[in-house]
Amino acid sequence: MLTISILANAGGVGKSTLAIHLAYAVSRLGFSVALLDLDPQHSLDRFCGLPPAEAEHSMSQILGTKNFKGEWNLKPAWDGQVLVGQSHIDLAQVSSDLATRRRGSYTLRDRLQSHPIACDLLVLDCPATLGMLCENALGASDLVLVPVQLEPKSIGGAADLVAWCITASNELQLEPRPKIQGIVPSIYNKDAAIHRQYLEQLPEIAAQLDIQVYPPIRYSKEFVNTSAYGLPLYKYRPGHPACDDFEAITRDLVTILKKTHAQKVS
Repeated sequence: MLTISILANAGGVGKSTLAIHLAYAVSRLGFSVALLDLDPQHSLDRFCGLPPAEAEHSMSQILGTKNFKGEWNLKPAWDGQVLVGQSHIDLAQVSSDLATRRRGSYTLRDRLQSHPIACDLLVLDCPATLGMLCENALGASDLVLVPVQLEPKSIGGAADLVAWCITASNELQLEPRPKIQGIVPSIYNKDAAIHRQYLEQLPEIAAQLDIQVYPPIRYSKEFVNTSAYGLPLYKYRPGHPACDDFEAITRDLVTILKKTHAQKVS
C-alpha cells in the first residue's frame, strides 16, 4: 500500500478537492483506493456525498481508542469506487489527547501496521493546522503533496510547511522519510496577474527546496458545484477540461504503484 498525505497549513487551498480527485482518478485506472479524513471539520462527507458519521464510527474513534481491533468503518463513495474513513468534530479533542500518549504521533502508523487497509493507494486529507493529526499523517505516509494557492500568504506558507515536514520527520525519526512528491498550484486563475506571476516564480522557489512543481489545478466554479453534489468532477461533468489538470500527478502515482507492485512480485 502506498500512502500519500495532502498537507497544507492554510485553509481554502483546494486540499480536499485535490484529495478526492486523485483518489477517483487512480481508482478509475483499476487500483483500489481509500481516503481517510483527518480533518475534524469532516469536509470529505460533503465532497463524497456521505451523511455525517457518528463519532464511534469515525476517525476519532479509530485514533482515540486504546483498544483498536481493525474496525476502519470505511464507507463506499461513488458506487463503491473509493472507500472513505470519515471524520468527526470529536477528532479535535482526540488530537489533544494524543499529545499526552507515549506514541501519540505514531498512532495512525501503528494502526495501519497492525491492521492494514486492503487497498493499493491510501490518501490522507489532513487538517489545515499543523499539529498532532498532521504528525500522524506524516508518520504514516510514503509521499506528501503540498497544494498551494498562488498568493503571497500561501506561497510563504508552503515553504514553512516543507520546513516543518523535514523537521518533524527528523524529530520523529521516520525511516524512510516521507518524500515530498511535489507542490501543486491550485485554484489557478489565468486571468489574475498575480497568479500568472507566482506561477512563473514558483519553479525557482521550489528548486531551492529541491521539489518539483506540478501543472496548476485551474479555478472553476464547477468544483464548487460538483462538491455540492458530492461527486468528483469526472462524474459530474465528464470531459470537463479541469479533469485534465490532475493527469500529471495521477500518472506519477500510477508509475510508483506499478513499480512498488513489480518489486513485491520479484
